[in-house]
Amino acid sequence: MRRAFWLSCAALLLGACAETARLPDSATVGPDPALPEPTRSIVPTVKIAPAKGWPEGVTPKAAAGMQVSAFARDLQHPRWVYVLPNGDVLVAETNAPHRPEEGKGIKGRAMTHFMKKAGAAVPSANRITLLRDADGDGVAELREVFLQGLTSPFGMALVGSDLYVANTDAIVRFPYVQGQTRITAAGIKITELPAGPRNHHWTKNLIASPDGSKLYVTTGSNSNVAEHGMQEEEGRAAIWEVDAKSGAYRIFASGLRNPNGLAWEPNTGALWTVVNERDELGSDLVPDYLTSVRDGAFYGWPYSYFGQHVDKRVQPPRPDLVAKAIKPDYALGNHVAPLGLAMSGEGAFVGQHGSWNRRPPSGYNVVFIRFADGKPIGAPHEILGGFLSPEGNAYGRPVGVAIDERGGLLVADDVGNTVWRVTVAR
Repeated sequence: MRRAFWLSCAALLLGACAETARLPDSATVGPDPALPEPTRSIVPTVKIAPAKGWPEGVTPKAAAGMQVSAFARDLQHPRWVYVLPNGDVLVAETNAPHRPEEGKGIKGRAMTHFMKKAGAAVPSANRITLLRDADGDGVAELREVFLQGLTSPFGMALVGSDLYVANTDAIVRFPYVQGQTRITAAGIKITELPAGPRNHHWTKNLIASPDGSKLYVTTGSNSNVAEHGMQEEEGRAAIWEVDAKSGAYRIFASGLRNPNGLAWEPNTGALWTVVNERDELGSDLVPDYLTSVRDGAFYGWPYSYFGQHVDKRVQPPRPDLVAKAIKPDYALGNHVAPLGLAMSGEGAFVGQHGSWNRRPPSGYNVVFIRFADGKPIGAPHEILGGFLSPEGNAYGRPVGVAIDERGGLLVADDVGNTVWRVTVAR
């Protein structure tokens, strides 16, 4: 069995060498990306950037006219950041829960091995840490365990004196008093979220409606393209609308393979998200995207991508659903893995965790997309890069992003165990 496993690993590595991107990056972004014919092979393209962490004295590289500094170091796999009204910053130190059905079979075991190499298999701290920069120097001098004993926490939202946390399996509400540095009260479960023994896309994010009455919650798919059957996808690949008090919910939008970041566009009030699209169709497919989210809309997964482009791997087909599939607003590039999303009046900041299924690698940066009249325009502009070494190792991988009370951009780096802060250079 061990020999078969390593032979499978070798086959995956050979597959990575056999296929490479042909499109220029400029053709993979914007409202109308190039969508060539799929590249199909027995094994997927695999190009892993081994997780190494930041060498002494090395930091990410900020765009011209900007500077970056470490807001907080030596965290444990920080994935998500949330800024409280008083300026305190909450950081979800988290990773995947125990998933006994995930990674089974030779291919699954091989991919688990490679994901560990990429830094995605460290134990989950299952806590939220509070960071406070009281003197305003851009470095958090206070660090306290704010909540602990959680279950792979991710999204956070404060509504009045209620703090909502999206664990991987449920939304939990805690009482909060402004300025407190630790919550010891027991949380109240508001509603359960899809999880279970496979729980392929385990991260659950949430955002409150402007009036605080509703929560919008992301639930990623339980597979790449429903290869375990649609019965395992019930309630997944979707954004839920949840009543903040009762926990009653409905599916707000569906067909979104793995939505993560959520934000309200400040000029139009529309809800936007970033979505990780499907894998294993080659380095030039499928573009991940940024899109507004319409009530009741279907975005294609698993039957089609970027509108009505049919994925023939999915059987039986559903031409009725493909006909309803809405084209996303804006392609971010192939396999860039967008997770974080923060919006200002000028546009959107997106934290791109980086590819494993593309040669050469893509993502591993934070980009800004300018908006006009409530819609993205132009090409993405890199705000923060340098996460890959010249040898192709990962110093870090950006995840969640948030704008702090002084206008700095906070970036959670789960491989680098750091929250970075990007500001205009002085």
